[in-house]
Amino acid sequence: MDEKYIVSIKNLEKTYRTDSETLTILKDVDFRAERGKKIVIVGQSGSGKSTFLNILGGLDTATSGTVSAGGFEVSSLDEKGLSEYRSKVLGLIFQFHYLLKDFTALENVFLPAFMAGVPKKDAMEKARRLLCDVGLESRMDHLPSQLSGGERQRVAVARSLINDPELILADEPTGNLDPANAEMIGNLLFSMADKYEKTLILVTHDMNLAQKGDFRYSIKNGKLVKGE
Repeated sequence: MDEKYIVSIKNLEKTYRTDSETLTILKDVDFRAERGKKIVIVGQSGSGKSTFLNILGGLDTATSGTVSAGGFEVSSLDEKGLSEYRSKVLGLIFQFHYLLKDFTALENVFLPAFMAGVPKKDAMEKARRLLCDVGLESRMDHLPSQLSGGERQRVAVARSLINDPELILADEPTGNLDPANAEMIGNLLFSMADKYEKTLILVTHDMNLAQKGDFRYSIKNGKLVKGE
């Protein structure tokens, strides 16, 4: 794969089959993401945006086609390989924060690095720095239940960066937030991706957020269409 591109997807198809019907969500999808760019994918609910992101993240499998990212042939990895890929290449942010409820903000950010083998002191120091970057220097010792929705999502943004991933995948990261917090999290996500020179691929139905990307795609009738 050309070093200019961190992601290369060819002839991607995703089909769900039941006894009574065959439903093709994605078909003939070709896509490349240039390193350091911010790419936004929009589309109607159920159009396949999240499915596309989940396949790229190794959380779902394609029916056919090839997916390469960060030096990994994602479409051919086994479970161990997928775990390594997600740990080394990806930072993931979802609509729901998925913070561990019995751990503080600091511990939630620190844990992925510690589990990846980073010494505890170094992992803690990096987690503190990232939480300061997202404006939570005074909230590090709070549990998720003691944080607002916007604060919890800021923790999720910091956590996504703790293992220094090449690629951030964000699936409707502002979907559960009120307009003011949605705008704040959107701005934060793009500014953090810029600061740490990360490639960002973001799925959203928020057109204000979509305007921030370097490139915008939409999914229509299973096809990925650029610039709409």
